[in-house]
Amino acid sequence: MARFYPELEARHCDFIAAQKMFFTASGTASSRLNLSPKGMDSLRVLSPSRVAYLDLTGSGNETAAHLKHDGRMTLMWCSFDADPLILRLYGRGRAVRRQDATWGELRAHFPALPGERQLIVLDIESVQTSCGYAVPRYTYAGERDTLARWAEKKGTIGLLEYWREKNQLSIDGLTTGLLENT
Repeated sequence: MARFYPELEARHCDFIAAQKMFFTASGTASSRLNLSPKGMDSLRVLSPSRVAYLDLTGSGNETAAHLKHDGRMTLMWCSFDADPLILRLYGRGRAVRRQDATWGELRAHFPALPGERQLIVLDIESVQTSCGYAVPRYTYAGERDTLARWAEKKGTIGLLEYWREKNQLSIDGLTTGLLENT
């Protein structure tokens, strides 16, 4: 039932655009694996072989640490409506930050979201679809505003302090690179 593709096709892009949530997975040979849900209109298809998402401040920064030390990443979407489908993108990822030369060009693809921390770019090595027949159906009720309110309350200086305290190392002690060269 699973099929592989060398890059995204138009129907894959349409499916991605229709989803309200996706998941990121990353790890290194010696770290814990990390799986995170994402939402808030934060992902863009840049080309058939590249996607990016605007990474918002969170309690950890595992993905950035894993990408700095290993690079492997998987993104996954699953349909929760009537038409079952699971879509995975396998590839190599990297974090792009405000001080990086490509920040402005990439950042222009996204809406303003409170708490933005970095961009995560995935260069796609393969695309996989599978049936999703066992994924339950759910109804979308809307975005949570909790993270946005928290980030707005922190403000720019408060977020920077939070990054220094909570987002410099992974849970396994790997550096994230978040504030390097700033």
